[in-house]
Amino acid sequence: MWPSIAAALRSVPPFDRLARVDQQQWLRIRIAVATGLVIALPFAFAYTFVFLINTIGLPLLEWASERPYTGEFYVDPVVLAVVVLGGLAVQYRYGPRTVVRSVGGRRVSADEYPELHAAVTRLAAQTDVPKPDVAVARTDLPNAFAVGRRESGTVVVTTALLETLDDDERDAVLAHELAHLKNRDASLMTVAWVLPTVTYYLAALAFYVLYGLFKLLSFGGGSGGDRDGRALAVGIVVITVSALVTLTVSAMFWCGSVLIHRVLSRYREYAADRAAAEITGSPAALASALDALDESMPEVPDRDLREFDGGAEALYVAPLESRAFGDKELVSTDVFPETHPPTRERIERLRELAGETA
Repeated sequence: MWPSIAAALRSVPPFDRLARVDQQQWLRIRIAVATGLVIALPFAFAYTFVFLINTIGLPLLEWASERPYTGEFYVDPVVLAVVVLGGLAVQYRYGPRTVVRSVGGRRVSADEYPELHAAVTRLAAQTDVPKPDVAVARTDLPNAFAVGRRESGTVVVTTALLETLDDDERDAVLAHELAHLKNRDASLMTVAWVLPTVTYYLAALAFYVLYGLFKLLSFGGGSGGDRDGRALAVGIVVITVSALVTLTVSAMFWCGSVLIHRVLSRYREYAADRAAAEITGSPAALASALDALDESMPEVPDRDLREFDGGAEALYVAPLESRAFGDKELVSTDVFPETHPPTRERIERLRELAGETA
């Protein structure tokens, strides 16, 4: 199921190759498709559990209680819609704050960073978006990202980025992030991380239940009569089956939602790169910025990489990928697509664009 979805998404031509489709029209189509997938997957996840409860859980209940059970488990679609859409709305509203805090970002005033604020104000006007809040994270990792809604977003830059890039390169990166806000990519990618988060913690909970049961049994089970022995066996079977089903379904949907999240994140980078080049009038500046960030990434301490790694890495202007964990990465790029297109390919496209506009 998931590979077919990914293949379908990959088969869509890159943003800048759709010569016959208006760019804004394609952007609206892309956002609509992505939003549909983000909303549909939680419903599929819930109804998969409903199906398994009726096909596995109820027969297991009959076996455990030694009595027939008539009827089946049912979830009202309206109630489920309220829960799912409510959860997405909460993430949409409060997720950006969580992301900013997770990387140690702090909103700064114009008095603290006058040049940075002036650049954001000027570029926001050129991008035709309200000026977002500005936050700075103190870290040796040179990077930037945007979160929040188009009308009230936040652009986060690191102190290392401000130290690494010159003014033109910094402005190109800021324009890239403002383009994400204008295209509503920041909101979409933040909300799209709801299901991976939920399924990850469910899978982890199920795993620890199984691990705890294994450790308990390894110390020896209880003793008693036949009735006590059957009750213990029933309890072990019910817990084991429930945990295995939860772990399997959660892991499956975690893989699927992460896959879609990463595939979608790749498309948004090409669009934002091109928009930044148009805003600043200098594709070469963004190409130079990406080159500088890519070269400096291997020198970043592991501690700083680990602090920025997590669900938010798809938001960054420069990819982290496996640099943070090496062979111990949580999401293997051998199985999943990378969160960003290859940096060298992005740079080449920008240089080609610079040649076209020269």
